[in-house]
This record gives sequence, structure tokens and C-alpha cells, in this order.
Amino acid sequence: MYPRLLQTIELVQNIEIPEERKEILKPLTAFIQRKLGDKKAINLNFICTHNSRRSHLSQVWAQIASDYFHIPKVACYSGGTEETSIFPKVVETLEEQGLQILKLSDSENSVYSIKYNEESHPIIGFSKRHESLFNPAYGFAAIMTCSQADGGCPFIAGADQRIPITFEDPKVSDNTPEQTRIYHEKSLEIGAEMFHVFSQVIQMD
Repeated sequence: MYPRLLQTIELVQNIEIPEERKEILKPLTAFIQRKLGDKKAINLNFICTHNSRRSHLSQVWAQIASDYFHIPKVACYSGGTEETSIFPKVVETLEEQGLQILKLSDSENSVYSIKYNEESHPIIGFSKRHESLFNPAYGFAAIMTCSQADGGCPFIAGADQRIPITFEDPKVSDNTPEQTRIYHEKSLEIGAEMFHVFSQVIQMD
């Protein structure tokens, strides 16, 4: 992994996660463990309302964590209840934290290549509905990253399991002097929780 990203990972791993949050994260670890034991693909779709902030941060950090802990066959996706665009501050934050990001298309809904090392395929980031053809159609965990999507989508077609892991929206800091700090902290918070999830997975022989 890229050197600056490794420095960020060190920060992430030093964040203390409250016990109540660890309980919320347990179903995701259990889903990953079950799929690993069955030797099946581990597909995770992180879902938020606009697929613009929290769902992308969760997707990226979960993919990094799976690689860091050498958990095989993990593919992370994201989607929304509607399509908008990745908020630019999310891209800027991930770049500052050590990822290599290339804008592949410049439009209202730009597409990004997001790399955390030179060996793995890049994560392709853009806003889409959760049932997009880009995302898995069945056999996945639907991880609800915002309370609005969690409450508004009681059923996700094709999901093996629906897991609410909601985060506060960093959008509250938009256009304020606190924006950079809030997005940085939210990314680290999400990263810490995704690293905790994968650190609890027991490798199979």
C-alpha cells in the first residue's frame, strides 16, 4: 500500500471504538466469516440515500481493510436510493489520506479510479442506485450507512442480509470552516470501524 496511506491506517488502528458500536459491527463480521467458511465470494454493497459521501467512504475503507487483513474474494460496492454524484470533498479527503485518485470522466456524475496500492484493481467510484447493473444482483450484504436509507429501504432485492451500520452525515459541515476537519475525521471513523470488522475475521485453512 502507498506510504501515506499506511500512515493513515496507523491512525485508524489507534482509534478506540465504543463497545456499543462494536456490537453494531458484529453482524457484518459474521456475514464475512460465513461466506469465507463457505468459500464463496464476499460481496458488500454500502447503501446511502445519495451515494455521495458515507457509502463511498465505507466502500473504499472496507476494500482496503480486506486487503490489509488478507481476506480473499472480497468485493465492495456502493449505491444509493437515488443517483447524484460523489461529493468532491470526499475525493479530496481520500487523496489527502494517501489514496491515488484519477478522474476518468468529468460530468455531473464524474467517475473516479481509486487506488490504494499498485497491485490491486482500482475501485471505480461514481454515484449510482443500489440496484445498478454495476453492483451485485444477489448474494450480497446490504450495509445501510445512513438512517434515511435504512428507514426508507426496508427491503433490498437480492441481498442475503441487510445490516444497518449508520454514520452521521459530514454534510452538516459543508461550506463551513470546519469542513476539512469533519470530513477527515469521518473518513478515519469509518476506516476504524471497517478495520475492526475485518480484524475480527478468522482466517480459514
